[in-house]
Amino acid sequence: MATAYSGYMGKVMLIDLSTQSVSEYPWTDKDRELFIGGKTMAAKILCDHFTGKETAYSEENLIVISTGPLTGTGAPSSSRFNLSTLSPQTGLITSSNCGGSFGYHLKRAGYDALIIRGRCAERSWLEIKNDKFVFHSAEELWGTKVTECQERLEERVGHKRFGRLVIGPAGENLVRYSAVVSEERAAGRTGVGAVFGWKQLKAITVSGNHEITVHDPEKVKAHCKKWYAYLRSHPLTGNQMPRMGTAGLVSSMQMRGLLSTRNYSAGQYEDFEMVNGETLAEEHNIVNKGCLSCPIKCARTVSVSGKAVKGPELETLGLLGGGIVNNSMENILRWNYELDELGMDTISAANTLAYAMEANEKGLWDNGLEFGSCDGISQLWDDIAHRRGIGDELAEGSKRLSEKYGGKDFAMQTKGLELAAYEPRRAVGMGLGYAVSNRGGCHLNGGYLVILEGLGLNVDSQTPKAKADLTMMFQNLMEMISDSGQCLFTSYAFFPGFLMTRPNGFITTAANKIFTHLGWAIRIINKFPTALALHLPVFHHTKRIKYALGMPMTFGKYIRNGERGYNLERYVNRRFGVSAKDDSLPKRLTQVPQDPNNPKTVVPLETMKKTYYAARGWDKDGAPTEKTLRKLRIIQ
Repeated sequence: MATAYSGYMGKVMLIDLSTQSVSEYPWTDKDRELFIGGKTMAAKILCDHFTGKETAYSEENLIVISTGPLTGTGAPSSSRFNLSTLSPQTGLITSSNCGGSFGYHLKRAGYDALIIRGRCAERSWLEIKNDKFVFHSAEELWGTKVTECQERLEERVGHKRFGRLVIGPAGENLVRYSAVVSEERAAGRTGVGAVFGWKQLKAITVSGNHEITVHDPEKVKAHCKKWYAYLRSHPLTGNQMPRMGTAGLVSSMQMRGLLSTRNYSAGQYEDFEMVNGETLAEEHNIVNKGCLSCPIKCARTVSVSGKAVKGPELETLGLLGGGIVNNSMENILRWNYELDELGMDTISAANTLAYAMEANEKGLWDNGLEFGSCDGISQLWDDIAHRRGIGDELAEGSKRLSEKYGGKDFAMQTKGLELAAYEPRRAVGMGLGYAVSNRGGCHLNGGYLVILEGLGLNVDSQTPKAKADLTMMFQNLMEMISDSGQCLFTSYAFFPGFLMTRPNGFITTAANKIFTHLGWAIRIINKFPTALALHLPVFHHTKRIKYALGMPMTFGKYIRNGERGYNLERYVNRRFGVSAKDDSLPKRLTQVPQDPNNPKTVVPLETMKKTYYAARGWDKDGAPTEKTLRKLRIIQ
């Protein structure tokens, strides 16, 4: 359907794999105003179709591949696109965000989103070129790893200027934490690759020659120049991230007891210097890379077996380093490459392995795996991807393994999704975020409050004060950044740079102390965000939407839209049984102090949850109230 707004292409396509038919899906400008794009757009579509009876492996399950309105407009770090579906890992609706160029090429083909339903009768891949949708046999592609698959697709498409999504053997064999890969980037979490695999859809390619327009080209150009300069001048986005990528956080996490070690039994790893960002940058990095239109360039390139390949990020370094007590950077580089090639999420793979090691250590499951013993791990990844031997069990993830063998207290997951590398007993706001995250143990969907609790500022990391309100605000902001098609790293520059460069300065020290006393003020902003009818000089996103789309946008409206998206996902997940009991953490994190001499080094989850539910306008069981849903225009 045509749109009055720039940035959008004005078309959403519904693809039925069972019948190989394609039709346009109605999506109005009112939908665009309320649900923007990305994961919130996808949540609305899933909300309109899911009853709560669907399963991940069913023809009724939908895959929604959605772009943001800023994708392809030249905004900083605006190449992101989103995959949402019903997760085989959590049983809930989920979103997995990805960089690369697929979103740009999808819009160049003339589409804002694809909705995929049904199941292919045989193994297939889909080629989209402008208004042509052609299904091809994927028999010759089936079984290929992701790089080989993408190379073969280039031969079939006949050129290199196209977007591509592929799955590896892990997705084909329904590994519950398998990924969908685009170039070197992955929609890695919650098992979206397995949904592709069940639907017998090996790959999608897309290309086209449609123009992506902006509302006010001159203002867009001037604003873009200003924003790029701001990001390059900020200590996080202009120095730390380009210099070391996310890997640069390993040392900071170690210093503050935030680095998950030995399956989260500790927060510091004695050999961290062998697997930190400095070692990666100085001894292994070949060149920095970035996604389309990205000034930050956080990706590393390393050599594995003589090949220049994508290097590991923080999560992989932390969880395949201290998480399993491995101090070999060479091992991590190789394993990261192998997992990417097989199409598996490194976070869940590493945490599942750590659970198995501890279960073996405690005599619950005789599997031969031990902390600090790395022999045979490469073969183990291949066994998981092909569901051979013990790999068939490990492919199920830590939650299901703990239900079979015991050890639920140290299966480091929530809602079925394994946690990221941040040890939350030294960052309790991050612990709350893990627990209430819509997609499970995700640091980003959880609000990433750890940036206040030691990785940016130095707010009291143990107190629950103000953490619920701050978590809500950060979740709403990050929700909207994803919806617009931008990388969440652009939010790193939200706090003025001098707060990082002068950590002991008077203003920084005062800011750190005052934050935990501002819960009431943050609550007021969260409750009445539209009163903030302004643009913040440190937050360039709102003006970009105004100039590029011609859609009125203020900071307050931006927060409200993010709130709508977060509640919409929760509303749909309620249909699949989510309640307060699912907003949980393993007992290791809530009942066992990280420091035996400091009883405060646990996550006071229930205290924070109560405040968080009240702030969100949810009832005691974690359900958005009718009043909240009506306020956010989720229901009429």
